[in-house]
Amino acid sequence: MHTLTKISVLSVTCLLSASSATDIEACTRVVYTSDNGITATGRTLDWKSPIPTSLYIMPRGMERAGYDTGNTITWSSRYGSVVSVGYDMGVSEGLNEKGLVVNLLYLPGTIYTYAGDTRKLMSTSVWAQYVLDNFATTAEAVKDLRKDTFRIDAPAMPGGSSTTLHMAISDSTGNSAIIEYIDGHLSIHEGKEYKVLTNAPVYDKQLAVNEYWESVGGEHFLPGTNRSSDRFARASFYVNILPKNTTRQLALAGVLGVIRNASVPLGITTPDQPEISSTQWRSVADQNETVYYFEQTLSPAILWVDLKKSDLHQGAPVKKLDLSTGKVYVGDATREFKKSAPFTPFFRVPEEK
Repeated sequence: MHTLTKISVLSVTCLLSASSATDIEACTRVVYTSDNGITATGRTLDWKSPIPTSLYIMPRGMERAGYDTGNTITWSSRYGSVVSVGYDMGVSEGLNEKGLVVNLLYLPGTIYTYAGDTRKLMSTSVWAQYVLDNFATTAEAVKDLRKDTFRIDAPAMPGGSSTTLHMAISDSTGNSAIIEYIDGHLSIHEGKEYKVLTNAPVYDKQLAVNEYWESVGGEHFLPGTNRSSDRFARASFYVNILPKNTTRQLALAGVLGVIRNASVPLGITTPDQPEISSTQWRSVADQNETVYYFEQTLSPAILWVDLKKSDLHQGAPVKKLDLSTGKVYVGDATREFKKSAPFTPFFRVPEEK
C-alpha cells in the first residue's frame, strides 16, 4: 500500500494555450525536499473550463521528432515516463523513471524567437517529453538546453494567439530549474532555492515580489487572492515551513496541502486576467519512489501510477488511462492503463479548405 491514499484544436492543457488571451491557463508548482531524502513536486492545472485529460505511460526507445518538418531534431527516448496529456495533443507535465519531473506553465509575454532565427523547431506539444525522454537530472537537462540548439514553436491558434510557456524542471535531489524565453533568448535559473513557480511576471520579477512578502513574514500576513504573485508568496511560505524530518506519508500530504492552498475554486475566472482560472486537477510526484499521484477536482479520490510496476522496456506498448470518461479511479491505477497508440502532437491549426 502506498503512503498517500493514495486542444479540440483550440487548446492543450497548461501546456498549450487557447484561442485567445482570455482562455489561457494558470498554474502553481512547488518542490519539497526533506532532510531525510524525500523529494516531491506538486502542481495545479488551472483552466476556466473542463479539460479532457489522459495519462500515458511511455516506454524507452520511442522514436520522436520535435516537429513534423525536416527542420527539427529527432531522438529516441532513453527513459520511460508517465505524462499528463490534454486533448490527446500535448504533454503538460510528467515524471520519468529517474525521478525527473517537468511542468509547463503559462507565461504571458513569452517570445521564443528573434529576427533571422534559424534554429531547428521544437513544438510546445513535445517540449516536456523531450526533457523527460533524455535526462535523468536537472543539471543534465540544463546543460543540454543551454546549447540553445532549437527554438520553441508556438502554434498559431484561431484568433491569432499562440502558446506562451515557461518550463520547470526538478530532480530527485531537489535541484530545480526554471526555463524561460525572453525576447527570443533563453533565461535559466538553476538551484535548489527555485522551489516555486506560478505565471506572470517573468521569474526574476516573481522572485522580487516574493522577497517583499518574505520581509513581511508569512506568520503575520500572507496575500490571500488567487492572483499569480499571491499564489507564489503563499506557496513559497508554506513549502518552506513544512517539516524537514518527517515520514514519506506526511511529506506527500504536506505537498498536496500546499498546492491545494494555491488552488482556485471551480467557477472562478477573471476574463481579463488569464492568471486566474479554476483548478481542474492537481498532481504530486514522489521522485524517489517514482510514483505519480493525480487528483481531479471533480473526483472524490486520488489515483496514482507506480513507474516501478510499469513496463518501460524498449518495445513495450504505450499505455493510456483516459480520465475524460467520467469513470472514477481510486488508488493504484497502474494496472488500469490500456494499450494505446501514442497521442498525435499538435503542430498547427489545419488550414481551412
